[in-house]
Amino acid sequence: MSRDPPRRRGANLTGTERQRLGLRANLAQFCLLVAVNALVGGMVGQERVILPLLARETFGLTAFSGILTFLVAFGLTKPLANLLAGVLSDRFGRKPVLVAGWLLGVPVPLLVIWAPSWGWIVFANVLLGINQGLAWSATVIMKIDLAGPERRGLALGLNEASGYIAVAVTGWATGAIAAQYGLRPEPFFLGLAYAGLGLALSSVFVKETLGYARYEAAQRSPSGMDRPSGRQVFMLTSFRDRALSACSQAGLVNNLNDAIAWGLFPLLFARSGLSLAAIGALAAVYPAVWGLGQLLTGALSDRVGRKWLIVTGMWVQGGALWLFAAGHGIEVWAPASVLLGAGTAMVYPTLLAAVGDVAPPEWRASAVGVYRLWRDSGFAVGGLLGGLLADVYSLRAAIWMVAALTALSGFVVAVRMYETRPPAPV
Repeated sequence: MSRDPPRRRGANLTGTERQRLGLRANLAQFCLLVAVNALVGGMVGQERVILPLLARETFGLTAFSGILTFLVAFGLTKPLANLLAGVLSDRFGRKPVLVAGWLLGVPVPLLVIWAPSWGWIVFANVLLGINQGLAWSATVIMKIDLAGPERRGLALGLNEASGYIAVAVTGWATGAIAAQYGLRPEPFFLGLAYAGLGLALSSVFVKETLGYARYEAAQRSPSGMDRPSGRQVFMLTSFRDRALSACSQAGLVNNLNDAIAWGLFPLLFARSGLSLAAIGALAAVYPAVWGLGQLLTGALSDRVGRKWLIVTGMWVQGGALWLFAAGHGIEVWAPASVLLGAGTAMVYPTLLAAVGDVAPPEWRASAVGVYRLWRDSGFAVGGLLGGLLADVYSLRAAIWMVAALTALSGFVVAVRMYETRPPAPV
């Protein structure tokens, strides 16, 4: 017999509340979680433009592999925090994980502001990785809980849109602030405000949603199978289930190319003589299109399915990266940024929705944690691979090779994945 995890305070719902799955029925709490995730995204946005330039201009780093150590630190800790968030969310509830994530995010902007050496920046990104892994995972899982199966793609599109629109807006804002006042401390005052507000909202106003997942599980027909162990969930999500494993590798490659955009694009733009304000504006285009596009693509995946939206998105990303490597100047890079954002928007919420489709509610949070472990490992792989390729060959050669890898990932999804979208109710 399957066995529910022990019940915790705040995880139970009344009979009336339990029957109100769906976005409309839980609109107030859902909108609050959208706002909280925007603040989570803003914590990353404060670094998107500034840190690569800070490494070179303030700390004197010249090797690309040295500059990208902050991304490697972020990419090693965030995946592990994702995995831990899934396990803890199933065991203790979603809200404690969210609050813990914010508590670890508060010191991040302070460490960057006060850092006397690059090692402080690397440690700040260890904390940022944990903050993102716990807090972003919790908001994803809570939205899946509230939305129910019929509007899962839309719910995750809204979640990811809020986060990446905040990345874009904050990246543009920090670039503009840095152009006026310098690389620090002023651009990181935004991060301090985000962390304080996120902690307050999550602690006081966000409600536990674990009871919604239990209710959805009770509505499904019993499978007669025992709940899988943590190791079994890991193996299913990583290797054994064709859809889950295809999603895991595509997520890793997606964030590998995002690491290249985060770590190398500002340096590519600076080498071409663009001003700091222009770099900030150009760097904001990609996450802005990514964020806004998810308002459409998440819901679209509920209608047309997950698989081919993911495949197309990976191929569009590969083409966009090819344009970055081949082109020169803002007249090429601006359209390439739009394409990269559009391709990522097709992929990002759809992958999460596919994982939510396949994994039953009893162990869905754990499966999401494993998927996000693989996906966000892409930051570490991208930081290591991008830095090494740029040092050994050239900055553009690194982007070329990542473009080819992204296109190949799309072929893997096309061959291996099956369609996961639940059939429309009769």
